[in-house]
Amino acid sequence: MTTSESRATAERELCGLVNGLAQQIADHVRDRAVALGLTPAQATALRELTGPMTMRELAERMSCEPSNATFVVDKLEKLGLIERHPHPTDRRARHLVLTEAGTALRERLLALLTQESPLAGLSPDQQRVLHDLLEQAVVRR
Repeated sequence: MTTSESRATAERELCGLVNGLAQQIADHVRDRAVALGLTPAQATALRELTGPMTMRELAERMSCEPSNATFVVDKLEKLGLIERHPHPTDRRARHLVLTEAGTALRERLLALLTQESPLAGLSPDQQRVLHDLLEQAVVRR
């Protein structure tokens, strides 16, 4: 086997592992979301809403287009979990803010997501190493 074939094989195997982990995480989020009466996208939005942020910021965290995030936020707003507030410095933007019910549901969601997580088998140090390696790979794009 040539060096290039060997590297291609190693990269293919690594891609398969990353894809497999991504699928396990997606399945895990879906299962936890359903347990709370949410869609996976709604659960992802709640997980990523760590404080007041714009729709664009939330969409970036969710890895989706702002129009898709808007659809999700509209549903969460109808459920009384999110409110839109005026942005403190940009008159054109709105801040998304969790309601009291949204904060409580987010806390339940976070607790469920940490239970039996696909990453639970890794120590905190191993998770940090994986985080750093993935961040390097993503940033280099």
